Amino acid sequence: MNNILVLPMVIPVLTGIILVFLRSFVRIQRWISFAAMIGIAGLSLYILNQIQAEGILHLNFGGWEPPYGILFVADSFSMLLVLTTSIITAICLLYAFSSIGKERENMFFYPFVHFLVAGVNGSFMTGDLFNLFVCFEVMLVASYVLISLGGKKLQLKAAIKYVAINVLSSWFFLVAIAYLYGTVGTLNFAHLSQRIAEVGQGPLLTTISILFLLVFSLKAGLLLYFWLPGSYSAPPPAIAALFGALLTKVGIYAMFRVFTLLFYHEPTITHTIIGVMAGITMIGGSLGAIAYKDIRQVVSYNVVIAVGFILVGLAISTQTAMEGSIYYLVHDMIVKALLFLLAGTIIALTGTGKIDKMSGLIRNYPLLGWLFFIATLSLAGIPPLSGFIGKILVGEGAIETGSYVLLALAFISSIFVLYSLLRVFMNCFWGETIISEEDEVPLKRGLLIPCVLLGVGTALLGVGAESISTYVNDAANTLVNPNIYIQAILGDQK
Repeated sequence: MNNILVLPMVIPVLTGIILVFLRSFVRIQRWISFAAMIGIAGLSLYILNQIQAEGILHLNFGGWEPPYGILFVADSFSMLLVLTTSIITAICLLYAFSSIGKERENMFFYPFVHFLVAGVNGSFMTGDLFNLFVCFEVMLVASYVLISLGGKKLQLKAAIKYVAINVLSSWFFLVAIAYLYGTVGTLNFAHLSQRIAEVGQGPLLTTISILFLLVFSLKAGLLLYFWLPGSYSAPPPAIAALFGALLTKVGIYAMFRVFTLLFYHEPTITHTIIGVMAGITMIGGSLGAIAYKDIRQVVSYNVVIAVGFILVGLAISTQTAMEGSIYYLVHDMIVKALLFLLAGTIIALTGTGKIDKMSGLIRNYPLLGWLFFIATLSLAGIPPLSGFIGKILVGEGAIETGSYVLLALAFISSIFVLYSLLRVFMNCFWGETIISEEDEVPLKRGLLIPCVLLGVGTALLGVGAESISTYVNDAANTLVNPNIYIQAILGDQK
């Protein structure tokens, strides 16, 4: 029965391999890609409901019992993210059908999207540190190809920085894994948690935990986000939307998993550092979001702000704050994809990304304008849209623990988010239109429909929050009670 746990990773890998041999058949590639993502979404929802009925599920490859073999684990946290990943990828693929261009489609765009998703899903579901590293690398290699696909100067410039940073962080990741294995003699998450609890998180293990924090901060854009705005604003909109929605979230997931399951014994050191980094990230992201006049840069810096906000919940580490971070994580994946697609659509219609060179677009494209307005309100946490619930729960957790500085920074950053995006909205959509009827470019349905789907998604996630509340509560409960995870994997093993 648990063999289905491998499918969220195996399906995109096999699909990607098949699509390599269908290079000349673009239309077939499109619909196979879309069908694969819908299939993974349905499968993820099924597994998510099985978890509620049976508890955490796991699959031991080759019959090797933990902690010796390769292990896949499905809990509510990982499967929520796998489900969201597949839905967002399917919608971004719909957008790509009308925007990515035949040249990129013939350069293995669809296979590498599937390899990217395989790495992302594998990272969410793996049960040991070394395979987390392997899945990270699968994801990153695919992203290296996607960021440079097309060979434009801006892309290649961003790709050099992006590849260099990630190669360096991967080296640090291997060093951290080697030190941890040398110290406790295992890499299985549940067994690691058990061993660290037995020996105590002394100075050596705390130092190793900070090395992991450095690695995942580079991956997620926590404080060390200098590479992110340029890298995420260079590729085409469909690829930028996938990057903004998925890549930083894998780093965030790894941080949550490692610092709730392994290194939670010295929170005055590790979690305080995470809190400080989250606060500085929100400040830096806020300043960047209001400093630039390029819509792609503004959206990219809003990704940075969200990373800081989500990790406030980890720094606080109460059940309520964790629930808020998980809600906000799912919300942010949807809304960031929407924002990148909207930004790409605006640039396609106007031929520029500079907000001071646009005006009155709402008169020509009213639905596009109101979708941008909805995304703005959702990110700022205006009820009843999806960002509101996460912000309220994280704020409640901060009040419970007396973390008033983080609370203040979190909600001040929301004001900066609102200001930065309203500035884009007022400049681009309000005022006198700069596009005459003769020059008006028709808005393709293939560009508009994916944006509408994501806009509806953020509204439904806010209004119908109770539909995922059971999953979110279970995910947060597993994070704050590591024994649930350990018992599910190791049982009564000592």
